Amino acid sequence: MKRCSSLVFFVFLVLYGKSQTLGGDAAYNFLRTSASTQLTALGGVNVSNISKDVSLSWHNPALLRSGMNKQFSGNFNLFFAGIKNVHAQAAFHSKKMNTTFSGGVNYFNYGSATQTDPSGNILGDFRPYDYSIQISASRKYLERWFYGVTIKFIQSSYGTYNSNAIAADVGLNYTDSTSGFQAGFLAKNMGTQLKTYAGVREDMPFDLQLGFTKRFIHSPFQLSLTTHRLHQFDLAYNDTVFNNDNGLAPANDGVVANLFRHFVFAGQVYVGEKFEFSLAYNILRGTELRVPNSTSGLSGISFGAGFMLQKLQFRYARSQYQNSTGYNQVGINVQL
Repeated sequence: MKRCSSLVFFVFLVLYGKSQTLGGDAAYNFLRTSASTQLTALGGVNVSNISKDVSLSWHNPALLRSGMNKQFSGNFNLFFAGIKNVHAQAAFHSKKMNTTFSGGVNYFNYGSATQTDPSGNILGDFRPYDYSIQISASRKYLERWFYGVTIKFIQSSYGTYNSNAIAADVGLNYTDSTSGFQAGFLAKNMGTQLKTYAGVREDMPFDLQLGFTKRFIHSPFQLSLTTHRLHQFDLAYNDTVFNNDNGLAPANDGVVANLFRHFVFAGQVYVGEKFEFSLAYNILRGTELRVPNSTSGLSGISFGAGFMLQKLQFRYARSQYQNSTGYNQVGINVQL
Protein backbone atom coordinates (compact mmCIF):
# COMPACT_ATOMS: atom_id res chain seq x y z
CA MET A 1 0.00 0.00 0.00
CA LYS A 2 2.84 2.39 0.86
CA ARG A 3 4.52 1.67 -2.49
CA CYS A 4 1.31 2.40 -4.38
CA SER A 5 0.81 5.67 -2.49
CA SER A 6 4.37 6.74 -3.29
CA LEU A 7 3.92 6.02 -6.98
CA VAL A 8 0.62 7.95 -7.06
CA PHE A 9 2.40 10.89 -5.40
CA PHE A 10 5.17 10.68 -8.01
CA VAL A 11 2.70 10.74 -10.91
CA PHE A 12 0.83 13.67 -9.35
CA LEU A 13 3.99 15.78 -9.11
CA VAL A 14 5.01 15.00 -12.68
CA LEU A 15 1.57 16.02 -13.94
CA TYR A 16 1.77 19.18 -11.83
CA GLY A 17 5.12 19.99 -13.40
CA LYS A 18 3.51 20.13 -16.82
CA SER A 19 1.65 23.24 -15.67
CA GLN A 20 4.93 25.12 -15.24
CA THR A 21 6.34 27.47 -17.86
CA LEU A 22 7.30 25.98 -21.20
CA GLY A 23 9.69 28.72 -22.16
CA GLY A 24 10.71 32.33 -21.72
CA ASP A 25 12.43 33.95 -18.78
CA ALA A 26 12.28 32.50 -15.29
CA ALA A 27 13.39 33.55 -11.82
CA TYR A 28 16.08 31.81 -9.74
CA ASN A 29 18.18 30.68 -12.68
CA PHE A 30 21.03 29.92 -10.27
CA LEU A 31 19.14 26.63 -9.74
CA ARG A 32 20.27 25.58 -13.22
CA THR A 33 23.96 25.67 -12.26
CA SER A 34 25.81 22.58 -11.12
CA ALA A 35 26.37 22.31 -7.37
CA SER A 36 28.30 19.05 -7.81
CA THR A 37 31.92 19.03 -9.02
CA GLN A 38 31.43 15.68 -10.73
CA LEU A 39 28.26 16.94 -12.45
CA THR A 40 30.19 19.97 -13.74
CA ALA A 41 32.74 17.62 -15.31
CA LEU A 42 29.86 15.70 -16.91
CA GLY A 43 28.57 18.77 -18.75
CA GLY A 44 26.36 20.27 -16.04
CA VAL A 45 23.39 17.97 -16.75
CA ASN A 46 23.26 14.27 -15.83
CA VAL A 47 20.53 12.26 -14.10
CA SER A 48 21.86 8.71 -14.49
CA ASN A 49 25.58 8.62 -13.71
CA ILE A 50 26.73 5.49 -11.86
CA SER A 51 28.71 6.82 -8.91
CA LYS A 52 29.03 6.82 -5.12
CA ASP A 53 29.06 10.62 -5.02
CA VAL A 54 26.20 11.95 -2.87
CA SER A 55 26.38 15.42 -4.47
CA LEU A 56 24.86 14.02 -7.69
CA SER A 57 21.65 13.40 -5.75
CA TRP A 58 21.35 17.17 -5.22
CA HIS A 59 20.13 17.29 -8.82
CA ASN A 60 18.29 13.94 -8.89
CA PRO A 61 17.07 12.58 -5.53
CA ALA A 62 16.55 9.12 -7.05
CA LEU A 63 20.36 8.74 -7.11
CA LEU A 64 20.44 8.61 -3.30
CA ARG A 65 21.57 5.17 -2.08
CA SER A 66 21.81 3.49 1.29
CA GLY A 67 25.58 3.18 0.72
CA MET A 68 25.81 6.98 0.99
CA ASN A 69 24.85 6.82 4.67
CA LYS A 70 26.79 9.45 6.66
CA GLN A 71 28.55 10.81 3.57
CA PHE A 72 29.29 14.54 3.56
CA SER A 73 29.98 16.54 0.39
CA GLY A 74 31.40 20.04 0.02
CA ASN A 75 31.86 21.83 -3.32
CA PHE A 76 33.41 25.22 -4.04
CA ASN A 77 33.08 27.40 -7.15
CA LEU A 78 34.99 30.52 -8.13
CA PHE A 79 32.91 32.10 -10.87
CA PHE A 80 33.60 35.23 -12.89
CA ALA A 81 33.75 38.73 -11.41
CA GLY A 82 34.41 37.48 -7.89
CA ILE A 83 31.17 35.49 -7.59
CA LYS A 84 31.51 32.69 -5.04
CA ASN A 85 29.43 29.55 -4.68
CA VAL A 86 29.50 27.03 -1.80
CA HIS A 87 27.52 23.80 -1.62
CA ALA A 88 27.29 21.47 1.38
CA GLN A 89 25.25 18.27 1.69
CA ALA A 90 25.01 15.21 3.92
CA ALA A 91 23.09 11.93 3.68
CA PHE A 92 21.60 9.52 6.22
CA HIS A 93 19.96 6.12 5.75
CA SER A 94 17.15 5.00 8.04
CA LYS A 95 16.89 1.20 8.22
CA LYS A 96 13.60 1.45 10.10
CA MET A 97 11.99 3.53 7.35
CA ASN A 98 13.98 1.87 4.57
CA THR A 99 14.63 5.36 3.22
CA THR A 100 17.74 7.41 2.48
CA PHE A 101 17.59 11.11 3.35
CA SER A 102 19.83 14.04 2.51
CA GLY A 103 19.88 17.74 3.26
CA GLY A 104 22.03 20.71 2.42
CA VAL A 105 22.43 24.24 1.18
CA ASN A 106 23.68 25.87 -2.03
CA TYR A 107 24.77 29.49 -1.55
CA PHE A 108 25.79 32.19 -4.08
CA ASN A 109 27.54 35.39 -2.99
CA TYR A 110 27.79 38.06 -5.70
CA GLY A 111 30.08 40.39 -3.79
CA SER A 112 29.34 44.07 -3.23
CA ALA A 113 27.52 46.42 -5.61
CA THR A 114 26.78 50.15 -5.55
CA GLN A 115 23.16 51.13 -4.92
CA THR A 116 21.84 54.28 -6.62
CA ASP A 117 18.51 56.06 -7.01
CA PRO A 118 16.88 56.72 -10.43
CA SER A 119 18.92 59.93 -10.75
CA GLY A 120 22.22 58.13 -10.25
CA ASN A 121 22.88 59.35 -6.71
CA ILE A 122 24.86 56.81 -4.69
CA LEU A 123 22.93 55.51 -1.70
CA GLY A 124 25.53 53.03 -0.48
CA ASP A 125 26.45 49.43 -1.14
CA PHE A 126 24.49 46.20 -1.03
CA ARG A 127 25.47 42.54 -1.15
CA PRO A 128 23.23 40.44 -3.44
CA TYR A 129 22.93 36.70 -2.81
CA ASP A 130 20.90 33.60 -3.66
CA TYR A 131 20.57 30.32 -1.80
CA SER A 132 18.47 27.18 -1.68
CA ILE A 133 17.94 24.75 1.19
CA GLN A 134 16.96 21.22 0.19
CA ILE A 135 15.70 18.06 1.88
CA SER A 136 15.54 14.87 -0.19
CA ALA A 137 14.33 11.31 0.34
CA SER A 138 14.78 8.21 -1.80
CA ARG A 139 13.43 4.67 -1.66
CA LYS A 140 13.88 1.44 -3.58
CA TYR A 141 10.98 -0.18 -5.45
CA LEU A 142 11.25 -3.87 -6.37
CA GLU A 143 14.80 -4.87 -7.37
CA ARG A 144 15.98 -2.24 -9.83
CA TRP A 145 13.85 0.86 -9.38
CA PHE A 146 14.50 3.89 -7.18
CA TYR A 147 12.38 7.00 -6.75
CA GLY A 148 13.08 10.21 -4.87
CA VAL A 149 11.62 13.58 -3.98
CA THR A 150 13.31 16.87 -3.10
CA ILE A 151 11.64 19.81 -1.36
CA LYS A 152 13.54 23.09 -1.56
CA PHE A 153 13.20 26.58 -0.13
CA ILE A 154 14.67 29.33 -2.31
CA GLN A 155 15.73 32.79 -1.15
CA SER A 156 16.96 35.63 -3.35
CA SER A 157 18.05 39.13 -2.32
CA TYR A 158 19.25 41.98 -4.56
CA GLY A 159 19.29 45.10 -2.41
CA THR A 160 15.72 46.33 -1.98
CA TYR A 161 14.39 43.47 -4.13
CA ASN A 162 13.79 40.26 -2.22
CA SER A 163 11.95 37.11 -3.17
CA ASN A 164 11.49 33.54 -2.00
CA ALA A 165 9.83 30.40 -3.30
CA ILE A 166 9.20 26.75 -2.64
CA ALA A 167 9.78 24.02 -5.23
CA ALA A 168 10.08 20.27 -5.66
CA ASP A 169 12.11 17.84 -7.76
CA VAL A 170 10.89 14.33 -8.54
CA GLY A 171 13.27 11.68 -9.83
CA LEU A 172 13.06 8.12 -11.07
CA ASN A 173 15.98 5.75 -11.60
CA TYR A 174 16.44 2.27 -13.07
CA THR A 175 19.63 0.37 -12.23
CA ASP A 176 20.88 -2.92 -13.66
CA SER A 177 24.17 -3.54 -11.86
CA THR A 178 24.76 -6.79 -13.76
CA SER A 179 25.01 -5.06 -17.14
CA GLY A 180 26.27 -1.72 -15.80
CA PHE A 181 23.26 0.15 -17.20
CA GLN A 182 21.40 2.97 -15.48
CA ALA A 183 18.61 5.30 -16.62
CA GLY A 184 17.24 8.38 -14.90
CA PHE A 185 14.33 10.77 -15.26
CA LEU A 186 13.86 14.11 -13.48
CA ALA A 187 11.11 16.71 -13.25
CA LYS A 188 12.91 19.71 -11.78
CA ASN A 189 11.95 22.98 -10.07
CA MET A 190 8.19 22.53 -9.90
CA GLY A 191 6.89 25.23 -7.57
CA THR A 192 5.75 28.77 -7.00
CA GLN A 193 6.91 32.06 -5.56
CA LEU A 194 5.91 32.83 -1.99
CA LYS A 195 7.11 36.42 -2.26
CA THR A 196 7.73 38.26 -5.53
CA TYR A 197 10.51 40.79 -6.22
CA ALA A 198 8.23 43.69 -7.14
CA GLY A 199 4.66 42.45 -7.12
CA VAL A 200 4.91 40.56 -10.42
CA ARG A 201 4.81 36.75 -10.21
CA GLU A 202 7.51 35.00 -12.27
CA ASP A 203 7.91 31.46 -13.54
CA MET A 204 10.21 28.82 -12.05
CA PRO A 205 13.15 27.42 -14.11
CA PHE A 206 11.29 24.17 -14.76
CA ASP A 207 13.11 21.37 -16.59
CA LEU A 208 12.42 17.82 -17.73
CA GLN A 209 15.52 15.61 -18.06
CA LEU A 210 16.10 12.05 -19.21
CA GLY A 211 19.43 10.25 -19.33
CA PHE A 212 21.21 6.93 -19.77
CA THR A 213 24.58 5.68 -18.53
CA LYS A 214 26.43 2.53 -19.55
CA ARG A 215 29.44 1.19 -17.67
CA PHE A 216 31.18 -1.33 -19.91
CA ILE A 217 31.87 -4.44 -17.88
CA HIS A 218 35.53 -5.53 -17.73
CA SER A 219 36.62 -2.21 -19.24
CA PRO A 220 37.56 1.20 -17.79
CA PHE A 221 34.98 3.15 -19.82
CA GLN A 222 31.60 4.63 -18.98
CA LEU A 223 29.38 6.70 -21.31
CA SER A 224 26.39 8.93 -20.59
CA LEU A 225 23.77 10.49 -22.84
CA THR A 226 21.50 13.08 -21.23
CA THR A 227 18.66 15.15 -22.66
CA HIS A 228 17.28 18.25 -20.97
CA ARG A 229 14.53 20.86 -21.44
CA LEU A 230 12.39 18.19 -23.04
CA HIS A 231 9.25 20.28 -22.50
CA GLN A 232 10.45 22.86 -25.04
CA PHE A 233 11.68 21.78 -28.47
CA ASP A 234 13.06 25.02 -29.91
CA LEU A 235 15.94 26.20 -27.71
CA ALA A 236 17.51 28.61 -30.22
CA TYR A 237 18.09 32.01 -28.62
CA ASN A 238 17.11 34.97 -30.77
CA ASP A 239 18.03 38.51 -29.72
CA THR A 240 16.53 40.61 -32.51
CA VAL A 241 18.22 43.86 -31.46
CA PHE A 242 21.67 42.23 -31.17
CA ASN A 243 21.27 40.46 -34.51
CA ASN A 244 20.25 43.68 -36.28
CA ASP A 245 23.07 45.72 -34.71
CA ASN A 246 25.69 43.15 -35.69
CA GLY A 247 24.34 42.16 -39.08
CA LEU A 248 23.53 38.61 -38.03
CA ALA A 249 20.69 36.47 -39.30
CA PRO A 250 18.16 35.07 -36.80
CA ALA A 251 18.97 31.61 -35.48
CA ASN A 252 17.09 29.18 -37.69
CA ASP A 253 19.05 25.94 -37.82
CA GLY A 254 16.20 23.58 -38.55
CA VAL A 255 14.83 20.51 -36.84
CA VAL A 256 18.10 18.57 -36.50
CA ALA A 257 20.03 21.44 -34.88
CA ASN A 258 17.17 22.13 -32.45
CA LEU A 259 17.00 18.45 -31.58
CA PHE A 260 20.70 18.19 -30.74
CA ARG A 261 20.63 21.28 -28.53
CA HIS A 262 18.91 19.06 -25.96
CA PHE A 263 21.84 16.62 -25.74
CA VAL A 264 24.79 16.38 -23.39
CA PHE A 265 27.42 13.73 -24.13
CA ALA A 266 29.83 12.54 -21.43
CA GLY A 267 32.49 9.89 -21.08
CA GLN A 268 34.57 8.65 -18.16
CA VAL A 269 37.72 6.58 -17.85
CA TYR A 270 38.62 4.74 -14.65
CA VAL A 271 42.25 4.03 -13.89
CA GLY A 272 42.11 1.29 -11.31
CA GLU A 273 39.72 1.96 -8.45
CA LYS A 274 41.16 5.30 -7.35
CA PHE A 275 41.36 7.58 -10.40
CA GLU A 276 38.56 8.85 -12.61
CA PHE A 277 38.74 11.19 -15.63
CA SER A 278 35.70 12.81 -17.26
CA LEU A 279 35.07 14.68 -20.50
CA ALA A 280 31.74 16.09 -21.72
CA TYR A 281 30.17 18.33 -24.31
CA ASN A 282 27.01 20.37 -23.66
CA ILE A 283 25.69 21.21 -27.13
CA LEU A 284 23.28 23.94 -26.00
CA ARG A 285 26.02 25.75 -24.08
CA GLY A 286 28.45 25.36 -26.98
CA THR A 287 26.04 26.84 -29.53
CA GLU A 288 24.74 29.65 -27.29
CA LEU A 289 28.23 30.89 -26.39
CA ARG A 290 29.83 30.55 -29.80
CA VAL A 291 31.41 33.85 -30.87
CA PRO A 292 29.97 35.03 -34.23
CA ASN A 293 32.37 34.81 -37.19
CA SER A 294 34.87 32.85 -35.09
CA THR A 295 35.70 29.27 -34.22
CA SER A 296 33.84 27.86 -31.22
CA GLY A 297 37.04 26.61 -29.58
CA LEU A 298 36.30 24.84 -26.30
CA SER A 299 32.86 26.37 -25.75
CA GLY A 300 30.60 23.79 -24.15
CA ILE A 301 33.45 21.45 -23.15
CA SER A 302 33.78 20.26 -19.56
CA PHE A 303 36.37 17.98 -18.03
CA GLY A 304 37.47 16.81 -14.62
CA ALA A 305 39.27 14.27 -12.49
CA GLY A 306 38.58 12.40 -9.29
CA PHE A 307 40.76 10.67 -6.70
CA MET A 308 38.82 8.18 -4.59
CA LEU A 309 40.00 6.58 -1.36
CA GLN A 310 37.98 4.32 0.91
CA LYS A 311 36.48 7.15 2.96
CA LEU A 312 37.55 10.21 1.00
CA GLN A 313 36.94 11.56 -2.51
CA PHE A 314 38.71 14.55 -4.08
CA ARG A 315 37.33 16.02 -7.32
CA TYR A 316 38.23 18.83 -9.71
CA ALA A 317 36.29 20.11 -12.73
CA ARG A 318 36.55 22.88 -15.28
CA SER A 319 33.69 24.04 -17.45
CA GLN A 320 34.63 26.03 -20.53
CA TYR A 321 32.25 28.78 -21.64
CA GLN A 322 34.31 30.45 -24.35
CA ASN A 323 37.82 30.10 -25.77
CA SER A 324 39.56 31.75 -22.83
CA THR A 325 36.74 31.82 -20.30
CA GLY A 326 35.85 29.05 -17.91
CA TYR A 327 35.50 28.38 -14.23
CA ASN A 328 37.05 25.86 -11.87
CA GLN A 329 35.31 23.83 -9.20
CA VAL A 330 36.67 21.60 -6.46
CA GLY A 331 34.85 19.14 -4.25
CA ILE A 332 35.48 16.77 -1.40
CA ASN A 333 33.39 13.87 -0.10
CA VAL A 334 33.99 12.40 3.35
CA GLN A 335 32.53 9.19 4.74
CA LEU A 336 31.89 10.15 8.36
